[in-house]
Amino acid sequence: MLERAGGSIAFRFNARDAHVVLWPGERDPIPFRVLVDGKAPGPSHGDDVDADGNGVLREGRLYQLVREHGRIGERTLQITFAEPGAKAFAFTFG
Repeated sequence: MLERAGGSIAFRFNARDAHVVLWPGERDPIPFRVLVDGKAPGPSHGDDVDADGNGVLREGRLYQLVREHGRIGERTLQITFAEPGAKAFAFTFG
C-alpha cells in the first residue's frame, strides 16, 4: 500500500502484455502514470493507460498497462501514483 503521493513501483519484464491488480481503497480515484524504459508507452499503451502513460485507478480490478506492438524484449515498467492509498496485489504478463 502506498502511504505517500508520488510513490512508485518499478520492475523488469519480458512479455507482450503487462497487467497489475490494483485497488484504490476508500479513496477517490487515484491518477497514475506508466513509463516503459523511462518514456511514455506511446502506441504500446494498454487499455487502461493512454499514449502518454496516464491512467486512473477507480476500482479494484486488473489493469492492462502495456500492450507491446513492436519487438518483444526486456523492458522496465514504472508506475507512479499521484495520491496515497493505492494497493497493488499481483502482476501478470502475457
